[in-house]
Amino acid sequence: MILPQRVKRTNSSETRWSRLWPLLAAFGPGLMVMLADTDVGSMVTAAQSGAEWRYAMVLPQLILIPMVYLVQEITIRLGLVTGKGHGELIRERFGKRWAILSVSTLFLSGMGALVTEFTGVAGVGLLFGVSPRISVSIATVLLIALGTTGSYRKIERIGIAVGLLELMVIPAAIMAHPQASQIWQGLTTIPVHNANYLLLLAANIGAVIMPWMIFYQQSAVLDKGLTVARSRAARWDTAIGAVVTQVVMIAVVVMVAATIGRTNPGHPLNTVQQIASGLIPALGTFGAKIAFGMGVLGASFIAALVVSLAAAWGVGEVWGFNHSLNHSVRDAKWFYGIYTMAHVGGAVLVLSGINLIRIDVDTEVMNAMLLPIVLGFLLLLEAKAIPVDWRMKRFHKWLVWVMSSFIMAFGLYMGFRLLL
Repeated sequence: MILPQRVKRTNSSETRWSRLWPLLAAFGPGLMVMLADTDVGSMVTAAQSGAEWRYAMVLPQLILIPMVYLVQEITIRLGLVTGKGHGELIRERFGKRWAILSVSTLFLSGMGALVTEFTGVAGVGLLFGVSPRISVSIATVLLIALGTTGSYRKIERIGIAVGLLELMVIPAAIMAHPQASQIWQGLTTIPVHNANYLLLLAANIGAVIMPWMIFYQQSAVLDKGLTVARSRAARWDTAIGAVVTQVVMIAVVVMVAATIGRTNPGHPLNTVQQIASGLIPALGTFGAKIAFGMGVLGASFIAALVVSLAAAWGVGEVWGFNHSLNHSVRDAKWFYGIYTMAHVGGAVLVLSGINLIRIDVDTEVMNAMLLPIVLGFLLLLEAKAIPVDWRMKRFHKWLVWVMSSFIMAFGLYMGFRLLL
């Protein structure tokens, strides 16, 4: 009687593992793109929000969790059901001219984002006395070497491992000793009548959905080899990533609100160094330089990786050349060439001494103005490119359309305000 019981327990354990493993094996694309979403520009925006409005920007960050999930979930279904990337679907459904326009704006937006990420790398280097020429050059070489390994899974594992350094800002936020009563008060305070608050709110919303996020995740699920059988796991991957990215954003808001926002709300916060220097009196060297610095470094690295891959995938899908990370450099010369030149171009711009603040502003405006095009194509593809059984229905459909309209309106609002 003992032997059958032991066999039964072993089989039960194996059955549970056999169910869990496919779920875990499908994880990666969603977490990667969401960690990249909390890039240097997003962290700086969150810091400015905490300094100027303290905890009043925490509630919007919570509301953005379902927003970013619902949009990116569409890319999962488009990729898994059609087996094609975003650029390829636009080319097939709307013609090559629209596809070229879409991927051209993607590439320009991506270059602006890469400049921001390398600026973050340079800023972290300066915190520890390292010249930008050294820090940016090392980061560029590492990113190019990683991207040309010929293995999507290897790139994903390393990218996520480095990107999780963003979580370092959470202990930094705890070290800031925020008061629960003030956080609760901030959650119930939404000064929508204030134009400056609305502008920062629009900046936070506009930073949630980027063109390269949509291109990246739809191509990544294909390069990873996922099928419709893994759609449920891919959704969980994206949902968890959406929570993680917004927890990081909330941590930055809370950390700055409890320190700079309390003692010196007028402190300039346009660079990593300015934020860190403002945090040192309250958090000390470890909290300000180590925890916050490592968080920014992780954000810079994974965002630069995701943005450059999205650009290379998008161009490859539109022009029809080999565009998989599982191909060798010899078999996908153009794909790896675009990936490499994106990093080199971003590094050169950062080290050239040009006005990076102007580029950052222009990139923000561009992303904001692109939101109607990006989300418009996404919703049209969802309605036309996949079978009826896989399309959104009833409340889900109307929720996404209303939410997307809201995001597009705020994106346009931010763009026009920055242009004025």
